[in-house]
This record gives sequence, C-alpha cells and structure tokens, in this order.
Amino acid sequence: MRYIIVTGGVLSGLGKGLTTASIAKILQSMGYSVNPVKIDPYVNIDAGTMSPIEHGEVFVLDDGGEVDLDLGNYERFLSVSLSRSHNITTGKVYESVINKERRGDYLGKTVQIIPHVTNEIKEMIRTSTGGQDFVIIEVGGTVGDIESMPFLEAARQLANEEDVMFVHVVPVLQLSVVGEQKTKPAQHSVRELMAAGIKPDMLVCRTTTQLQPEVRTKLALFCNVKEDAVIENRDVDDIYSLPLHLNKQNVGQHIATRFGLDSVPDLGSWKKTICNPATSTVDIALVGKYTKLHDSYVSVVEALKHAGYWTNTEVRIHWLGAETFSRSDLTPYDGILVPGGFGPRGAEGKIMAIRYAREHGVPYLGLCYGFQLAVIEFSRACGIDDAVSTEFEKRGTEVICFLESQLHLEKMGATMRLGASPVHLKKGTKAFELYGAEDIEERHRHRLEVNHEFIERLESCGAIFSGMSPDGRMEILEIPSHPFFMATQFHPEFKSRVEMPSPPFVGFVRACREHNLRR
Repeated sequence: MRYIIVTGGVLSGLGKGLTTASIAKILQSMGYSVNPVKIDPYVNIDAGTMSPIEHGEVFVLDDGGEVDLDLGNYERFLSVSLSRSHNITTGKVYESVINKERRGDYLGKTVQIIPHVTNEIKEMIRTSTGGQDFVIIEVGGTVGDIESMPFLEAARQLANEEDVMFVHVVPVLQLSVVGEQKTKPAQHSVRELMAAGIKPDMLVCRTTTQLQPEVRTKLALFCNVKEDAVIENRDVDDIYSLPLHLNKQNVGQHIATRFGLDSVPDLGSWKKTICNPATSTVDIALVGKYTKLHDSYVSVVEALKHAGYWTNTEVRIHWLGAETFSRSDLTPYDGILVPGGFGPRGAEGKIMAIRYAREHGVPYLGLCYGFQLAVIEFSRACGIDDAVSTEFEKRGTEVICFLESQLHLEKMGATMRLGASPVHLKKGTKAFELYGAEDIEERHRHRLEVNHEFIERLESCGAIFSGMSPDGRMEILEIPSHPFFMATQFHPEFKSRVEMPSPPFVGFVRACREHNLRR
C-alpha cells in the first residue's frame, strides 16, 4: 500500500483539502485507484452537532456519516462515494481507545498516547484503505497545534512501517508594503514538522501570485526539498482547474518517480468538462440564514457550478440573508434557491421568497428545509392560513411535523434521518423527466416530514408529491402549472459531481436560462 500524507502549517484555510483532492484526481487520471481520508483533530465524534457558521457545511455520506466538508470535495473531484470510516476524529479515536480499555483489551496495561492512541489512529487508517493503489490522508489543523500532535506522531510511525510520501502545504506571504514574497513562515513550519520527525517530500506553496524562481530555489535550499518538488498553488478562479495547474508542474510524475512507478496523467476529459465555454449567464438568489459564511452551503454552490458546466451556463450566485432582504430584492433574479437549515430564525423570510417565486413564475429549487417551507407556503395559499412547522415558535396548523423516530430523543448527535435512502418517482412528473428513472437513491439529513393529514388537500390545490420513500414519506414537491417549481426533502447537492451533475440542479439551471430569455 502506498500512502500520501498532506499536512499544513502556519495558518488554517490554506487549501489542504483542495490540494489533497487535486493530487488524488491526478493519480486517478494516471489509472490508479485512490482512497482519500480526512483526519480532523477536534474532539467531536463527528461534524453533526457543529454550527455551519463556525465550521462550514456538514456533509452527509451514503452510510449516514456526518463529516467534514472536505470529504465532499473528495467525492466531487473523484466521482466516488465514501463512508464514515474515511473521516477520523480525535473523538472517534479516544472513544475507541476508552471502550477497549473498559473491555480489558489492553490486558492491564497503562493506556497512553504512545503507543495506544497512535496505534488506534494507524488501525483506523488501515481499516479505511479498501485495497486501493493509494491512500491519501489529509491531516486537518496546523502543524504545531497541540491537538494535532498524536496524529503527526502516528504519521511518523506509519512512515517506518509503510511506503509513505509527505506533502506539506505552506503559505508564501507577500506583504503589500514590502512587495516581495516572504519564505520565513514556510521555513518555520517545515522546521516544526521536522521536529515531529517528519521530513516533507513535496512543498505546496499557497500564494496569491506566481511563485518567483528565486523564492522556489530558496525554499528548496532551506526546507531540504528538491527544487522540482516545490510546487506553486496559486489562487484560481475555479477550484476544479487546480489539478490542471498542479499537473503543469509535473506533480503526477514526481509522485510516480517517488514510488517507482511509470504512469502519465491524462486530464483531457476533465479539462474538456470544466473549460466548456458558457453561452448564457443566470443570476440566482440563494436565500439562507448562514450566508455570512459561504462554506455553509458549499455543496449547493458546487452543484450549481456542475449544472453550469453541463448546460454551458455561467451561474452567478447572490447571497440574501433570510432575515434582512425585502421582497423587492428578488426582482433581478432568474431563479430562487432555498437551501437546508434548522430552526425558526429566518423562516418567514424564506417563505416570502418562495411565495414570490410561485406567484411570479420564477424557477424555484428548495432543499430539505426549503422543501418543508415550500409545503408551508403552498398550504397557506390553499387556505390553511396558519400553516406552520412544529419547529416554529408560533402555534398553528402543523403541516410539517417531527418524524416518529425523532420523538423523545436522549441525544442530538447522529439521531436524524441520515444517509442514502430510496425514493420512488411518479411517471409523467418533472422529477421523473430529470432523473430518467422510477427509482433513485438520495441522501437525507432531517428530523421533520410532511404531515400526511394534509397531502390530499395540497394535491387537490394543484401540487404534486412526485417522489415518495418506500415507507410513505413525501420526498419531492412540484407545481406542474409553474415553469419550474421543485423542492426535495433530500439533499441532491450531496451526490452532485463534476462529471455527473445532480438532475434537479441541471433542471433548475436550465429553467433559469429559459426565464432569463423570457425577461
């Protein structure tokens, strides 16, 4: 088994996840199977209870794992489906170690960070390998952080037991008052990494401008890395062009040489997809309550981008805070999207946006909470004036209520309806047209559902529930008389890929194009 371990230094947000995904894509284009793993040093068991404003989107996998958003990038770049074993957290590691200690698995030993915790980390890594040609591991956090130290030690030990290559991501800063690129932060970061017993084989330099030749030479000299292994990772307009940018610097060939392989990357199909010129532009209003941190909706943003590739459309997203926008703010847009969320805050603003889309024939796509609020809005239009969700603070007719499984919960983590579930589509509907199949599978993350008492009334008013789960839950809402009005209880954005975009998003973007032409 061949391992590539990606670390980062100095500061967070350098793009370790995208670097990992891009290297994995290059390896995949060389004909190798790749298994990506994300290590998160936080003590949470998983990302499920973390605020999207603090940590970004919670990404959901087929098996119901609630994980870091970087795993979404891995899936989108590689067109693969991962499992919860591909996300290792401090919480998972310590939980496993403590459970083993309670069972007596350590035979009376004093349980310590070394070797017990580090052995557990290595065991989790090996368990996730799945027999692929490469395992590429992103170590979250920053070298030097106290919470990352057991993982770096485990990585050091792994390198003594397996064939491991280390890639270190560092910033090369350029202060405006000085005007030159500074290497000292990168040098200090490499020194910190080497103090942990790890020597990087490749240095990926995050910079806003082209890496100057003399800076590359200096980094190679002071960081003890070959000059052709000092790689520029410059700001790009489209994250999916990063594999192409790294490939121009022979990253794939360098890795192949390091492992004694003889393969050449072929990113021709990838380049053709992402470089397809746009023939039209659409402006879409994304109405949410976490809009101050765009990473809260990263899968939605990327799914719109994928749909844009496949429809030759430039999709411009406009962020509207659900609590602050007015009805008149919606007039410039070719489409309105309400993403997932929880709680009553901002709900009425989202409902106002949904009503505007329905009344003015503007294409609408609702996701999870955006589905539930669309049901509430349509219920009010059908005469149920006080229609609400159980989740709302105000009382009324609860057309959205808790799933039976969500009543009397004793804990919050990993208790929602999570992961991939089958959905049956009605023939002759927009959903069936887009998916081209009667039976599909999509990922879920919710606690509430449509109250079955009101389904017949809503359908008699002109709505169609075009998708249903095997146990009778409503999954998709459509309004056939509307140019495009679709809302899904599931999260189609979680299964959208660059090379296989989500059908609801493709239909939505196409409808936005048509609306733009009609205006």
